[in-house]
Amino acid sequence: MTSEVQTDERGRVTIPEETRERYGDTFRLVELDSGIKLVPIPDDPVATLRAAGSTELRSASLDELEAAASETAREESSEHVR
Repeated sequence: MTSEVQTDERGRVTIPEETRERYGDTFRLVELDSGIKLVPIPDDPVATLRAAGSTELRSASLDELEAAASETAREESSEHVR
């Protein structure tokens, strides 16, 4: 699903209700070379990551998770974050 939104006079964007219901109310704004991206932030990101992962992932420390996530992001990203 895509939708067009505009900023108001103060630079704010209203996220459509159906999108907020699906992804939540908290997002990280990521600047890319080609534009911007809103990435939803779950209430408990570590718990969400652990629940989605394997037994090995569920037992990993936070430092190990952060290192693995950073490495995966570098490998999978074709765009560079500013």
